[in-house]
Amino acid sequence: AVGSGGPPDWRYFAAGGLSAAISHGYTTPIDVVKTRMQTNPEAYNGSVPIAVRRIVQDEGPLFLLQGLGPTCVGYGLEGALKFGCYEACKGVFQGATGSQAADFLLASVVAGAVASVVLCPAEDVRIRLVADPGYAPSAAAALVKATKAGGPLASFGGFPAMLGKQVPYTMAKQVSFDLMCKVLYAALPGAGAALGLALSPDGMPAGAKAAVPFAAAALTSVVACAFSHPGDMWLTEYYNAEGPPRPAVAALKGLVAREGPAGLLKGIQARFVHVGAIIVVQLVVYDAVKQMLGLQATGAH
Repeated sequence: AVGSGGPPDWRYFAAGGLSAAISHGYTTPIDVVKTRMQTNPEAYNGSVPIAVRRIVQDEGPLFLLQGLGPTCVGYGLEGALKFGCYEACKGVFQGATGSQAADFLLASVVAGAVASVVLCPAEDVRIRLVADPGYAPSAAAALVKATKAGGPLASFGGFPAMLGKQVPYTMAKQVSFDLMCKVLYAALPGAGAALGLALSPDGMPAGAKAAVPFAAAALTSVVACAFSHPGDMWLTEYYNAEGPPRPAVAALKGLVAREGPAGLLKGIQARFVHVGAIIVVQLVVYDAVKQMLGLQATGAH
């Protein structure tokens, strides 16, 4: 087991990869709308319905699936690494700070950084295709074009911005879900006693047991969205810059100089919908797949 000094358990990687590919894939249309609202806010007046209607009218309904391929592949790999490395690093950092929450945060920082390396090329391609439909005819062509223009590391120019998004996102998502599940499971016996029921993580009805990860995931989605949105704006600003490529830090400074600090929160309404739809499904699927593979439910131990 990870916590006892053994090798990382492949089941965490498998559950994380599957849940991330599913959750990010089915929310591709929402992400297309969010990215368009961030890159061209004046055209849509901050309205999600207006953005959807104009995108469908101008680009056709299939444009809402723009970037689906790189999204599923990139986030599938990213999810496998993020969840797997997080669980592995929880064992590495166990007892490092004297606080379980702090140990979990350290593990999530490492997991977020590792996952960012894999996600950079896929996110680079996705944002370029959504922000500029004429950039390339396919994801593969977009990656080749970016590589020819900027060299083999072209897709990693936004790595600092990717870290700025993914590390806070990972910290908020992984640790919040762990701790919220633990709190909810710990509260079950007392809540059950008040209702005259005998509730425990191992003996509770299936419906009640499923409600725990769902409730924890819903709460987690709010925290993760708030923590990661400034980084998401930074990443979009980097990829949407006109003219020759500029350093990621310069893109952040330019965004703040042009929009003010409030610019880091632009499009957050659409992101609450988008991230909420991703996280709730992702974490519930992750928890279910873990148990199907013989692992314990999150927070139940």
